Amino acid sequence: MKYIVKILKINWLLLVSAILIFASCNKDVEQFPETPLTPPSGKTLGETIAATPSDSLYYRLISRAGLVPAITNKSTTYTMFVPGNDAMKIFINAISGGQVPLQAPDAVFSGFISTVIPATTAAGIVSYNITSQALLSANIPATFPNLQYPTILNPAPNISALLRLTTFPSTRNGAWLNNIPLVPALDVVTANGIIHHTALVVTPPQKFLWDRISTDTALTYLKAAINRADSGTAAPGTLQGALLNIGANLTVFAPTDAAFKATLTGAIYQALLPQVIQQLTAAYIGGGMLPADAAAAAAANAPPIVIGQATAIASTPAVFQNPALFSVLTAQTVQGIVVYHLFGNRAYTNNFPTTTTYYPTLLNGAVPTHPGVGLTAAFGTPFVTSATIKGVGNAAAANVIINASPLLPDPVGTSDQNYLNGVLHKIDQVLLPQ
Repeated sequence: MKYIVKILKINWLLLVSAILIFASCNKDVEQFPETPLTPPSGKTLGETIAATPSDSLYYRLISRAGLVPAITNKSTTYTMFVPGNDAMKIFINAISGGQVPLQAPDAVFSGFISTVIPATTAAGIVSYNITSQALLSANIPATFPNLQYPTILNPAPNISALLRLTTFPSTRNGAWLNNIPLVPALDVVTANGIIHHTALVVTPPQKFLWDRISTDTALTYLKAAINRADSGTAAPGTLQGALLNIGANLTVFAPTDAAFKATLTGAIYQALLPQVIQQLTAAYIGGGMLPADAAAAAAANAPPIVIGQATAIASTPAVFQNPALFSVLTAQTVQGIVVYHLFGNRAYTNNFPTTTTYYPTLLNGAVPTHPGVGLTAAFGTPFVTSATIKGVGNAAAANVIINASPLLPDPVGTSDQNYLNGVLHKIDQVLLPQ
């Protein structure tokens, strides 16, 4: 098992990593320069949207939400991210299960909004598209990672009247809200705020990161690894607790089950091979072989035996609960592996650099000098077409598994999955920190 220790052993300071996670959950919301508006005159946000034919379906959604009075009030200042009619049609086509075809008349879409979409749902979407400040695109930063900006949507008023969901505008590699492109027209100045247009409807998240990880049938090893990591940590400082914390703001690079199987099988194989060769050599010598011949035969015959053993041991997520591996896959060691896959902020793929750049993970809180992970993305028009992340112990970079259909809502999406407390990307390798 020495090889596994060499690969997986993490600095003992990881005992404090749970504390670091909760420290990352409480960063101040970024403040952007506000655009000074002239004294209220002319059309308001609501009146401007109502007078724009290409925004008619979204105006119907605003009306359904009961928010027309709020955005026509000249005593308040907002920025609104407005999807045009084409974006609204894609959204309605998707949520109707295709029953409202994209070619349907506008009146059909309007009727669907008014009669099928619940008023509370409409209010949630529209509120998530409104921020309480005038923000020109020139004042949206191009920094990494994405900066958060509060909307007017309170997802849990029973917890706190001050709670707000945040969105993540960016002008890095284009102009975006979360991972959705901003499109013309931008910077529409009204009497009480600014309008930007989005290529798609930007909907508020409904679930926590742990909800996805704990139910995804392709992430069962990650779930088991988190549970193993938490077995050595007292609540409330657990990884699962952070992944269920609405105050958290994380990025999870989630290795698939296939990725975990490959890494664990390889590590277990390397650990077992010397032992099996030694056992076979002794058995062959005991059977009358000369030592040199016995060693050669053992070296030839051991690999397939060990492959079978390693594959069997790593074949289920129960590998993390295998008592024979507890001395190697300790709770602390597994915790170190998991936190190496976490950022203490949100990083959408559209905010990745185009040349490999290393950024700190939560592991850096315990090991400050660690290089972190290397991110790279390639862009199409306008979405990311490929993205990678490299651990310092990996021979090659892992691939972020990019959504197959970026233009449609995808409940089983693999990249840029937005949750109440973070964003998730599936990757095809386990990241090794050393």
